[in-house]
Order: sequence, then structure tokens, then C-alpha cells
Amino acid sequence: MIGRGLLAVGLLTASTSATVYFKENFDEKWESRWVVPSKWKAAEEIGEWAHTAGEWFGDAADKGIKTSQDARFYGLSAKLAKPFSNEGKDLVLQYVVKHEQRLDCGGAYIKLLGPELDQASFGGDTPYQIMFGPDVCGSTKRTHVIFNYPEAKGEEKNLLIKTDVPTRTDQLSHLYTLHIMAANNSFNVLIDGESVREGPLEESWDFRPPKTIPDPEQSKPADWVDEEMMADPADVKPEGYDDIPATLPDSEAVQPEDWDEEEDGVWEAPMVDNPDYKGPWSPKMIPNPDFKGAWEHPHIPNPEYSPDPKLHARATEVTAVGFELWQVKSGTMFDDIILTDSLEEATEYAKETFWKKQEGEKAMFEKAEEERVEKEKAEREEMKKKAEENGEPFEEGDSPFSVSDMEITEDEDEDDEDWEDEEEEEDENSFTMEL
Repeated sequence: MIGRGLLAVGLLTASTSATVYFKENFDEKWESRWVVPSKWKAAEEIGEWAHTAGEWFGDAADKGIKTSQDARFYGLSAKLAKPFSNEGKDLVLQYVVKHEQRLDCGGAYIKLLGPELDQASFGGDTPYQIMFGPDVCGSTKRTHVIFNYPEAKGEEKNLLIKTDVPTRTDQLSHLYTLHIMAANNSFNVLIDGESVREGPLEESWDFRPPKTIPDPEQSKPADWVDEEMMADPADVKPEGYDDIPATLPDSEAVQPEDWDEEEDGVWEAPMVDNPDYKGPWSPKMIPNPDFKGAWEHPHIPNPEYSPDPKLHARATEVTAVGFELWQVKSGTMFDDIILTDSLEEATEYAKETFWKKQEGEKAMFEKAEEERVEKEKAEREEMKKKAEENGEPFEEGDSPFSVSDMEITEDEDEDDEDWEDEEEEEDENSFTMEL
């Protein structure tokens, strides 16, 4: 096992076939390796990073960094020992995220930065090459995978994945892994070691123009029949159909005994719906014998398309990693970052760090949750007692805790179910890697 004091920024050769470009577990000397931008925002807008094991943990001595002030921007970057590119080789970016505050709006993503980085000015406008990790705000909950692609058509060069990747929003630590594979220009996003999205890079981002386009020389024939159903020409409107009134006087209504025609006028029975009225007449519909189906525009090869065999090379002269975030409610933790060209190396690092802490962290969280529930119950009983003594009403739903204090919510249960449903769908449509 690698000692904690050695897990610092650097270029570490893990084996003859794997290289670690960056590794960080936020030991006691972490501040000597990371820089908070001083020129990005006003000092009062920048949040402070806390060095802590968190509120629940598997090892009190194993600390990470945590956002500590609400409604603040957070910036932090660290240099690599030397720049690197992943052309011709895999890229694995992995780190641990924990939202102790139940993140309601804010980012928790990490960025790979290029040679133009000025650490003192690092912020939202600083160019980046890869942005990866959770982003949550209201009902939008996703794991960003954004690649900078200078060759992209149009002004926007930072390309979002076409279909949102799920994320985790509970209060425990989760391991996020991005694996880009050079052999077949594909990718895999894993959360806690399980794939949540994988496939070919070209099909999942708009890197290249489409392979085919509608043939401009072709158009739908004038006699093409799109209508699957048609009015039955043999169906004729019944005689007198339009004379049927929509309403009728209520035959069961009786004039009130105290009705005075001199004061109230002539009594008329109230109107009720006519059961024989069927609405405006229209002929019944029958299958159209001339229906040819939906017309599909023929496609031809797009002359502007050409494949890019180097789509996997999304890291070109990466010089640093960084966090550039906004959080409405603070409390997100980061730990155990690794940047390497080997999924096996990243997996081994996770075994030495993340997975060793999980059981203890979960047990401590569950105990804290039990204590919270008991405390809430006791305070509710006290509120009820005082209300009864004062002769005031007390609703069973009254609670001394605000909604934001509640760790477990129905929405979170639904989020977990949606995430599991999406996982099942992904399994059914999983991409088969062809190396």
C-alpha cells in the first residue's frame, strides 16, 4: 500500500505499462500544492476550503477538502509535474465526491486545464480540455462529461454529451471514473465501479458533421399519401341529425310551491343534457387503401464528413487539474484524485482509498441518522407537550426541523429509482467494445 505522505502531485510510474500523471489524497501538506485564485472574484465571493474528514467517515485521519460557506464561488487548481497528452493511449480521470449537505444547487466537477492557465486568475472563463463530474440544480441532476473540441462546427467548442449521464445525490461518498479508450475511440463513465454510460465517442458527442444528409435532389412525390385513415365515403349523416338539441328541459323538475309569476316571471324547467345528442356529426374513419406509410427522405453521404481517428485524444498538453464551482449550500467534499492512462491503476488506487472507507462511513452515517430521528421525535414531543399546556392546537406534522435538515426525502427515493431504472436501460442497450 502506498503511504499517504507519498500520494502527492507528481509523475509516478506505476508499472512498465501504466503511468500516473497526478495523484492527490489531500494530506496535511495539500495547501502547498494547490492554489486558490486571487484574481477571479472579490474576496467576499470566494468560499473557503475546509480540510476535514467530514461529518461521517471511515477513517478520522483520512481527510479531504470541503466547501464550507454557502452561496460562494470555489476555485482551486494544482499543477502536474509535466504536461501530458493522451494521444494513442487511454485516459482515466477518477475522484471521490460526497455531498454531506444534500446538494440542491451547485457543481462538483473537476477540470483538466491546459498551458494557458494562470492559477491566480483561474475561473469560469478559463479554457479547459475536459470537465467531468456531478452538477445538480433543482430537478437537473447529471454527471457532466464535456470535451473541448477545437474542430467542432460553430462557435461552441465545449461539447456536452448528447444524453445526460445520471449522478448520485445522497450524502455518502461516491467514486466517479471517466475512462477514454484509445483503441476504439470509445468511453465509459462509472460510478462506484459500475458503468452508467458507455459507447463510441463519435456517436455520443457532436464532434463531427453527420455521416449522411438528406438528398437535396429528392423531395416527397406530390401523390404520396400520408394519411393512414380516411373518412368512410359510405357513411352518411342520418336525416334530422342536426335537429337534435344539445339540451332539454328537465322533465322531472317541478315548479316550486312558492313561485310567484308576478315577481319571478314565468317558471321554466332547468335544462339538462340530451342523451340523444352526439355532438357534431363526422363520418367514421376507415383504413386508407392508398396509404404508403410515412415518407422518408433519402440520405446521401455528407461531403463535409470525415472521421477523426484521434477523437480519444481529448487531453492535449494538460498542465493542471482544477475545481471551479458555485454552490448555494456548501458541504461537498472531494478526495482521492487520480489521473492515469490505466483503468487497472485507478481501480487499484480506489481499493486502497475509497473502498476501504465505505463500510465505516456508511455505519457512521446511519448512526447519525438514527440520532437525528430520535432527536426530532423528542423535540416534537416537547412541542406537543407545550402546546397542550398552553391550550394551543398541535399538528402531528409539526417539526422542529426545517425541510433542508431532513436527510432522507421522498424525492431522493424517486431519484434513486430513476437512476436504477436508467441503469437497467443502459444494461439492455450496452455498447460492445471492439478492441
